[in-house]
Amino acid sequence: CREFAQHWIDVQREEFKRLGVEGNWDNPYTTMKFESEAVIARELMKFAKSDQLYRGSKPVMWSVVEKTALAEAEVEYHDYTSDAIYVKFPIVGIRSDRSIVPLPRDHVLRNAAVIAWTTTPWTIPGNRALSFNSRILYMVYEVTEAPEGNWLAVGQKVILAAGHEGQEDSLVRQMMKAAKVTGWKVADSRVIGSLDQYACSHPLKSLGYDFVVPLLEGDHVTDDAGTGFVHTAPGHGADDYNIWIANQKALRERGIDTHIPTTVDADGFFTSEAPGFTGKRVITDKGEKGDANEAVIAALKDAGMLVARERLKHQYPHSWRSKKPIIFRNTPQWFISMGDGQKDSLREKALAAIDATAFFPPSGQNRLRGMIAERPDWVISRQRAWGVPITVFVEKSSRKILNDNKVNDRIFEAFFKEGADAWFADGAATRFLAPEYNSQDYEQVRDILDVWFDSGCTHAFTLEENPELNWPADVYLEGSDQHRGWFHSSLLESCGTRGRAPYNTVITHGFTMAEDGRKMSKSLGNQVFPQDVIKQSGADILRLWVASTDYADDQRIGPEIIKSNVEAYRKLRNTFRYMLGALDGLKDWEKVYPADMPELERYILHRLWELDQTVRAAYKVYDYKRIHAALTQFMNSDLSAFYFDIRKDGLYCDPWSSNKRKSCRTVIDQLFHCLTTWWAPILVFTMEEVWLSRFSGEGSSVHLMPFAKAPDEWRNEGLAAKWEKIRDVRSVVTGALEIERANKTIGSSLEAAPKVYVGADAAATLKGADFAEICITSAIDVVEGEAPASAFKLDAVKGVGVVFAKAEGAKCARSWKISKEIGSDKDFPDITPRDAEAVREWQTRFGKTV
Repeated sequence: CREFAQHWIDVQREEFKRLGVEGNWDNPYTTMKFESEAVIARELMKFAKSDQLYRGSKPVMWSVVEKTALAEAEVEYHDYTSDAIYVKFPIVGIRSDRSIVPLPRDHVLRNAAVIAWTTTPWTIPGNRALSFNSRILYMVYEVTEAPEGNWLAVGQKVILAAGHEGQEDSLVRQMMKAAKVTGWKVADSRVIGSLDQYACSHPLKSLGYDFVVPLLEGDHVTDDAGTGFVHTAPGHGADDYNIWIANQKALRERGIDTHIPTTVDADGFFTSEAPGFTGKRVITDKGEKGDANEAVIAALKDAGMLVARERLKHQYPHSWRSKKPIIFRNTPQWFISMGDGQKDSLREKALAAIDATAFFPPSGQNRLRGMIAERPDWVISRQRAWGVPITVFVEKSSRKILNDNKVNDRIFEAFFKEGADAWFADGAATRFLAPEYNSQDYEQVRDILDVWFDSGCTHAFTLEENPELNWPADVYLEGSDQHRGWFHSSLLESCGTRGRAPYNTVITHGFTMAEDGRKMSKSLGNQVFPQDVIKQSGADILRLWVASTDYADDQRIGPEIIKSNVEAYRKLRNTFRYMLGALDGLKDWEKVYPADMPELERYILHRLWELDQTVRAAYKVYDYKRIHAALTQFMNSDLSAFYFDIRKDGLYCDPWSSNKRKSCRTVIDQLFHCLTTWWAPILVFTMEEVWLSRFSGEGSSVHLMPFAKAPDEWRNEGLAAKWEKIRDVRSVVTGALEIERANKTIGSSLEAAPKVYVGADAAATLKGADFAEICITSAIDVVEGEAPASAFKLDAVKGVGVVFAKAEGAKCARSWKISKEIGSDKDFPDITPRDAEAVREWQTRFGKTV
């Protein structure tokens, strides 16, 4: 088992590393390490010491295939077709003082029967009571028409729920239809007195079930389906067990035996406590239906107690390992008590801890709270061959658990050095008990701990045992199914031993579906394997896709979705490549203070400050989709399509010493530091590559850098408002030029010199701005006034119109701008005066022409 587990640990470790997941991969925590097993055993002993651990006999979910009890976390529900039957329980007695006496001959319920409905006929031998709800109206019905020889004959009186408002007689009609009854009447509009005063006979009385079946009141009974009565087998269901135990004292006073029979054994066979059916099987080793159901149904028919039989397709519990149906059976198991009725119970502590924990998405809190509020005591024992044992000694004479610190310390030390197998070694009982106790006086428990208890202890052996880590954990992250699994068991274990949750935050993600929203399956051919995506496109493509999804819901992936992420990644990578080129050779002494920068640079710094607020807030609440959207939108819209597009002329063509050029490089430097560190948790490999392209050297890594922060001095709401208006006007110009480009009137926006009509406010905003540079045209004419009807307009930008005109003059050989000034500098007759100044400076400084 250890070798098999270690193999998959090694496989998963390499896959996690290839995904870019950071961890202490040379020393990962595993539940099978000796140190871990020792801590798990010690955690169990804490429950024993605080009297929260007990051995009881209760109905548990049992896998016949796997021969073990199952926890709720190990069960899933699938469609299953069951035999559903209606059964008669003849009323035979009424309570008198503390005993049951026969009904008087003239009693209205004499010869009447309670009808119960069940989808598990095999549990009828375990029936010991019928449950009802006093809030439901019950009536006595008499059959008036039915086929000859019908199982429910003419004259038979039955008690059924009358139905609730809007559904009156619905259950009655359903039952009568199933029983092939065509006519009936109300024999009595109400049952005389409280139902709990009556007693029935068992429908299999003739086979040895010669005892009375009491009627017990229970809130779990509804009139949504069935008959309004619940056949109650305390060995085969939690509700059945609870109501039976709650009434034990009263039942004994009435002379009723309260023993809970074990009618089904571990292999699914009926035992001798199911007379008439011993050896019949409920479920086979392969998880298939046995012959028990048919045997019970046949016996009910022979006894005249079967009213109707049908087939029902419904959701039924299955083992999530074997995928086979399970049963509920009464077995001796070990439990951790939820402490109901006690002060500071485990349930109360767990519910309080849920309220003190942050959940993302918030719906996870209610889901976990609902599970904890309604769950039964935690069954922690399993009948398996391998795992951490339940390290308990029980005194044979008193049946009490031994709680001794010296014994517990010896167990812990042995497990720490040798592992949990030390419990099963020859002479283990004497080794742990001596010299204080005689091993002959104690039973050594051989059951294995539920693996969910193991997982629930991870906080203890990973955090508390490591001086480099802190307890509790910041975050527990898993799929939505773990509200019943790891989140659940960790909460109960920690609350039971420490009084609070082992985590401050719980993050839940959905499942990964195919592109069309369907589940992935081999038969549909719609599976996507992470290894294939990584091999074809790289791990960061997969990470980018993960960040783009709403992980609170199920995520979709497929070829087209991967393709769109590859394209998005390509754009991001090109943007970083552009920044690296623009920053080549930048020295600290070249950098410009924000106060000395042009307005455009100060506006971009403000936008970077706004982005900083968004990114930090989103990281704080693990909102990666928002981070992805904000960063992508900023880089595509604010940088590539706006700032970089405007400033590429200044970067390439302005004089080397120009304030605009140096300011631009200073801003790009800030952009580089912010964007690489903000993207680094998502694009771990790409950002490392980008960072090392600029800052190479041993020990250099973007993942060792502080998370970049935009200073508050960059914030400038007034300037931002002004530039948002400028961008609005620019969008109209850009739209007009796109039409001309599409019509092939121009090939580049630099061939244009449009006339822009604006209102007074826009004109004031644009005053002093180089709007031609902003619109990337060779010239532009801003006119305050109403635009002609032929002007290009956008509905979203009121009061702005653009009339296209071509730029006049020659084309600059360096900047490609069209200008009438070309030729004015005799030394450089084919470029603009600005470009001529730049070339002179480059020649003077560096002895070359640029």
